[in-house]
Amino acid sequence: MTRNGDISFWHTDMGGLPPYRPALPGDRTVDVCIIGAGYTGLWTAWYLKKAAPDLSIAIVERDFAGFGASGRNGGWLTGAFYWNRDRYAKSGSREGVIALERALRSTVDEIIRVTESEGIDADIHRTDELIAACTSAQMARLRDDYATAMDWEVPQERMHLIGASDMTDRIRVQNAVGALVLHGVARVQPAKLVRGLAQIVERAGVSIYEQTKVTGMSKGQVTTDRGTIRAEKIIRATEGYTASLPGQGRDMLAMNSSIVVTEPLPDLIWDQIGWQGGELLGDAVHGYCYAQRTAGNRIAMGGRGVPYRFGNAIDDRGQTQQKTIAMLQAIIHRLLPQVADIKLDHAWCGVLGVPRDWCARVDYDPASGIGSAGGYVGLGVSTSNLAGQTLADLVLERDTELTKLPWVNRPKRTWEPEPLRWLGVHGMYHLYHMADRREAQRDTPQTSRLARIANYLSGR
Repeated sequence: MTRNGDISFWHTDMGGLPPYRPALPGDRTVDVCIIGAGYTGLWTAWYLKKAAPDLSIAIVERDFAGFGASGRNGGWLTGAFYWNRDRYAKSGSREGVIALERALRSTVDEIIRVTESEGIDADIHRTDELIAACTSAQMARLRDDYATAMDWEVPQERMHLIGASDMTDRIRVQNAVGALVLHGVARVQPAKLVRGLAQIVERAGVSIYEQTKVTGMSKGQVTTDRGTIRAEKIIRATEGYTASLPGQGRDMLAMNSSIVVTEPLPDLIWDQIGWQGGELLGDAVHGYCYAQRTAGNRIAMGGRGVPYRFGNAIDDRGQTQQKTIAMLQAIIHRLLPQVADIKLDHAWCGVLGVPRDWCARVDYDPASGIGSAGGYVGLGVSTSNLAGQTLADLVLERDTELTKLPWVNRPKRTWEPEPLRWLGVHGMYHLYHMADRREAQRDTPQTSRLARIANYLSGR
């Protein structure tokens, strides 16, 4: 029987959940307080300590470091730019968007540099990302994506298109007609990365307090159920869990994503599939999926499942729905029928942060000393690193190239109240799934009108 929940397979792969660090022992005063011990909070603390070793920094975490998306994600370290470039350009400039995209690409090398120099073994494997097209409409969208990237001056060595034969040479995805290849990416075991980050941050002198629930935040102080922290600078690094904080219910939507992982595949099956380069694998359907070949020779496959729970509700320690498990297994079998007899070992889910304009952002108010980052829309492994670098510069009041990037202090929109929010998200994904079915049936180069309607209504 498939194991369901227990936070994620990635923690199980490490021998189980980590022991808790001590909770906040009572009131204290520090220079910087960070809320959330995931990638964003840990990277922010790391860069602050490297730049200003004498700073006193405390991180407060409701559960344990890596409890959220940082320990549950698909392990895609890509430095990719997913969001609407035109929206960033409106609040900045074309040159600024190009600089932002360049900075994001650099995070892959930066994360690998830190892990190697600090001795973090996170099963990182440099590889390519393959977004497979299995219909004419999907291939047409990939061509459009490539043309758009070239128009925004993405280097040609960063990506290219391949046909069915070249795709089959790499991974034998059923009915693949081609793919978009993104170079300069890596596979990672996400829980190993976040636990390693927490350890090196502690060694640098940062205090991490777990089992400490934040109950309020205002200029100069963070209140928790364990005491009050007074700090001149405060960083909220809660991403998908932002809506659970007092007064933040409409700032960020808690989007659900689920993953299943197979039992280890025998060499005979890998010979049938290919996948010898350990590439990251996705497809170009509107519903979207993401997969990796793990270091233990399993397939981890993720997708949206039930995309949103009413009122930004959070899962119960990673437990997902049985129908979602069946859906993800069907995706594996659709793309890779060679594994039809392979069992699933583990399934889990988690939330990721989605802002109303679907664009990641970094915010900092010098007057209050309060900053935040998030809205990565599923690309947090790499984006959180750039956010941490940027927040460190903002906290230290440095005027740098990072603080000028157009995702800093962009105009903000809030989400609609319930039940409009729930109806909108579920309606959007219902239209996407209908569009995918129509495109598969008709197999024309045109994207389904249903998908275009969903994009318009959702503001994607």
